[in-house]
Amino acid sequence: MFQKFISMLKFEFGGYNTAKLGKDVMAGLTVTAVALPLALAFGVSSGADAAAGLVTAILAGLLIGALSGASFQISGPTGAMSAILIGIVAKYGPESIFTVSFLAGIIILLVGLLKLGKLVNMIPRPVITGFTSGIAIIIALGQIDNFFGTVSNGENVLEKMKSYGALGFVPNWSAVLIGLVVIAVMLVWPKKWNARVPSSLVAIIVAAIVSISLGLDIKTVGEIPKSIFLNNRLKFSSLEWNEIKKFISPAISIAALGMIESLLCGAAGSRMKKEPFDADQELLSQGIGNVIIPFFGGVPATAAIARSSVAIKSGAQTRLCGIFHAVGLLVSMFLLGPVMAQLPLSALAGVLIVTSFRMHEWKDIKYMFVKKFKTAIFKFSITMIATVVFDLTIAILIGIAVSAL
Repeated sequence: MFQKFISMLKFEFGGYNTAKLGKDVMAGLTVTAVALPLALAFGVSSGADAAAGLVTAILAGLLIGALSGASFQISGPTGAMSAILIGIVAKYGPESIFTVSFLAGIIILLVGLLKLGKLVNMIPRPVITGFTSGIAIIIALGQIDNFFGTVSNGENVLEKMKSYGALGFVPNWSAVLIGLVVIAVMLVWPKKWNARVPSSLVAIIVAAIVSISLGLDIKTVGEIPKSIFLNNRLKFSSLEWNEIKKFISPAISIAALGMIESLLCGAAGSRMKKEPFDADQELLSQGIGNVIIPFFGGVPATAAIARSSVAIKSGAQTRLCGIFHAVGLLVSMFLLGPVMAQLPLSALAGVLIVTSFRMHEWKDIKYMFVKKFKTAIFKFSITMIATVVFDLTIAILIGIAVSAL
């Protein structure tokens, strides 16, 4: 496996020159612009904080990017992962993220070592589409508190929704205003400009200017430390077997999602760039990254098609693009920390609401219903509902079981 990876690198960097280096640098900076607002938003929505999302994106870009199974993979925190993590945090507390991430990393690493990456291809497409839509719904519903400035309780989205009956639902209209500004900017921003200047970045900048100018009383991101070693992080002393046992089930869910997202991203990127993709090497890189990242205070990372496609379309030549994107995020952390600290949480919620809507595989969904593929529609619907009601592992198992009928 090591020899295969070395051969991959030799092929990838064959004929590398300053012109290709320049393309990697520019593509990396473009990905930085896309990744920055998403890293902050996914950090918050995962139940941790914005700094955790930023640290995850930086380390994933450096570690996973360097060891990836293809040149184009850009990893970091994702909306799908945050949708699962928020329930884990609600049940076990914020510190649980680190232990779960560590265990998930070990599981992914073992699957990679056993060369089982191709098994993910056995999951039927309607099942994948179903749980993607289910996760998108969880993400959108999970933004209600930050978007409206309200408070809820519960271990999952459904329980949080029920809690509004007891706690009341009194929106902070200033927060709602900022959230709507972000959604409006992201929806009207021309697609042809989006490749160079992402709508999410423009939207949160506009929202921050409006919020500061009007002196709005709304919750903000808070302090962004000038260090990739966060105060809240995994420590070896917390890895006790009696405590670890209760995290095995959620770790399997995180590992399953991480593998599926990363391998689907790799397959899509491979088609876009017409380049081979090594699924088992990708799992090794994801496993190593997720074992290490929690010791810095980061959340679970996976490859993300939103960032990887930007890298490809921006002319990325090698995996150095991902590393340059990580360096760009690191520089931003040190230079723009005070600015990022003032970003309204409702602005990030607006970003995630639009992102969740775009997560739905609308073309596949439309095709199923237009062609009236009853079996596919049934698999899709059952998996989507199961994802919202249960956890990801159960949802996938239900989807596969239904597919076998």
